Amino acid sequence: MKLIVTVGMPGSGKDELVAVARSMGLATLKMGDLVRDATRRRNLPVTNANVGRVASEERDKHGPGIWAQRALPKLTETRMLVDGCRSDSEVSVFRHNFGDLFVLGIFASPETRHSRLQNRGRNDDGNLQEFYDRDRRELKWGIGNAFALADGMLVNEGTLDEFRRDARAILERILKREE
Repeated sequence: MKLIVTVGMPGSGKDELVAVARSMGLATLKMGDLVRDATRRRNLPVTNANVGRVASEERDKHGPGIWAQRALPKLTETRMLVDGCRSDSEVSVFRHNFGDLFVLGIFASPETRHSRLQNRGRNDDGNLQEFYDRDRRELKWGIGNAFALADGMLVNEGTLDEFRRDARAILERILKREE
């Protein structure tokens, strides 16, 4: 199995990378969907605060790699992209279970990311203060450590067309490495 795992701060371009991967025929799993589903199962509105609280509570209760552990049964295709790794513990879970793993970091500046989040209008994106609170929370979870373990990096500071082109190119290079 070839597993590509993305790591990136909110608004860095992970959703767009997922769309590119799907257009290339890759199966995808968004780890954030696991957390949002868990939030809904608790009958909580899907807001930044609730999603963050559920994610943190589950990490505190079950360990920092819990969301990766919960993703494992869903990883059934021979080539997949897992979107939204949040810590080095999650990277370790994936590396332990899949020898053929490529961690892809996606970077965009805070200013660029905040602007994008405001434009996408998802319920759990929040205002400027919530944006910075979310960044701090994700940094506490270990996203910076996950970034440090990235096997490659995709910078997303240009246009959407440029990012899509660059994303396709890097995914093609990663997948060629398995041949």
